[in-house]
Amino acid sequence: MSSWLARKQEQFKQWRAEFTWKGFITDIRSSRRLVLFIVFVALLLDNMLLTTVVPIIPDYLFRLEHPQEYANIDGHGSGNSSSNTSSSLSNATYHTRSLCDLENVTSWCNVTVYLNTTATPGSNSDYAQDLRDENVEVGLLFASKAFVQLCTNPFIGPLTNKIGYSIPMFAGFVIMFLATIIFAVGESYTVLLIARMLQGIGSACSSVAGMGMLAERYPDNEERGNAMGIALGGLALGVLIGPPFGGVVYQFLGKEAPFFILAALALGDGMLQLLVLKSGVGKEVQMEGTPLLTLLRDPYIIIAAGAICFANMAIALLEPSMPLWMMETMETEKWQLGAAFLPASVSYLISTNIFGPLGHRFGRWLCSLLGMIITGICMVWIPFSDNINELIAPCFGLGFAIGMVDSSMMPTMGFLVDLRHVSVYGSVYAIADVAFCIGFALGPALSGEIVKTIGFPWLLRGIAIVNFIYSPLCYFLRDPPSAEDKQSILMEEQLPVSYTVHKQTDYQTLHDENY
Repeated sequence: MSSWLARKQEQFKQWRAEFTWKGFITDIRSSRRLVLFIVFVALLLDNMLLTTVVPIIPDYLFRLEHPQEYANIDGHGSGNSSSNTSSSLSNATYHTRSLCDLENVTSWCNVTVYLNTTATPGSNSDYAQDLRDENVEVGLLFASKAFVQLCTNPFIGPLTNKIGYSIPMFAGFVIMFLATIIFAVGESYTVLLIARMLQGIGSACSSVAGMGMLAERYPDNEERGNAMGIALGGLALGVLIGPPFGGVVYQFLGKEAPFFILAALALGDGMLQLLVLKSGVGKEVQMEGTPLLTLLRDPYIIIAAGAICFANMAIALLEPSMPLWMMETMETEKWQLGAAFLPASVSYLISTNIFGPLGHRFGRWLCSLLGMIITGICMVWIPFSDNINELIAPCFGLGFAIGMVDSSMMPTMGFLVDLRHVSVYGSVYAIADVAFCIGFALGPALSGEIVKTIGFPWLLRGIAIVNFIYSPLCYFLRDPPSAEDKQSILMEEQLPVSYTVHKQTDYQTLHDENY
């Protein structure tokens, strides 16, 4: 025992003598696992902020627009009730749907409600119509993030090819932190809209730089699939935690609390990035990446991007419309509006961890094809639910199916660039992020008007039909052809100088021998 302790002490002294902070930081920055953890945390916090607002914004905006029509005076269901609802709306406990039954606003209430003295029974009967009208405002606010991210991505992709991934990654953290603070202090629709749009810029930086960084650090196709499956697990975990976290904290602590908590977590992520990521401007690779427009003309990349877009559009349609549909058709409390998304988040997390590592064995094209079909089935199933318990099965299946598509197509995007273009990944993951953004922009933006025109059930049936029709295209990704000139492109980009010197050297040697 004493000899073992002496040996350990000697090893510790040797380690301490050789230890330098510079070497320690160098070892950290060369670790692929820490880079993977950085991307995981960034996607986690981004999607927590993305989904935390889902149960908060519809209820909060409704109360902002109807402050005199409904008021809660006995504080049931809240641990932070306020005596002055007009000056402290964030602390009020107005249960948007559970306050009253739609058919008789003065009865079937879960808490005591005092209507404004100027309100009339006729105006109260418009409650359901008010909820449907709010679909438009909520949908536009949710979609604004994706629209801004959509416009930003084409600039971030080529930028990462020129200056590397570290600076855009850290810029994404800074912008996300500012957006989170604005969400916390914002008390008007305009301010919340600005925060949502600012979040889109930060998301573009984090997602494009993060995925490109992983694709560069994990060149092997199987390892890349594993790494991206783990990173998408961060996305899934953020989606998993966000809605219930936002709903519960909002109900018991007010609107500001969930965003201040997220801001504190974001600070920790920023410190980690400062420690691990390389500072300064520098390209991770020396090759020039394929131009963005050239990648957009590749039909196989477009097929993979389309699968990502339409699968994620399904959940994007649900985010603004399903909480309001539940408020109209079910007796739900605020925390339940977020908890309804919990099965989808859990199954997405499970799915990405299954099909990230194993997708290359089953065939990523097949996983994506089946995922889109299952997505369509679940979207048709959801409107038949009469209570929150009946939403569990279709929402679970929906999350699992979208996880199949995402964890299969994200590595496929990198593989297609390796196979058909130059192995520089900023632009291709900008395209992948654009595909996400189109789904999350068009979905919420169109859902409000579609719900008002044809109703919530047909909204979901429409996107189900789109997924059914598109899914067979995934078959073309089974064995995509390689570009014939890929090897010559790589040689021109990597070895132009050495090739020239080699030719000159051979010529000089031959000349001397002949002489």
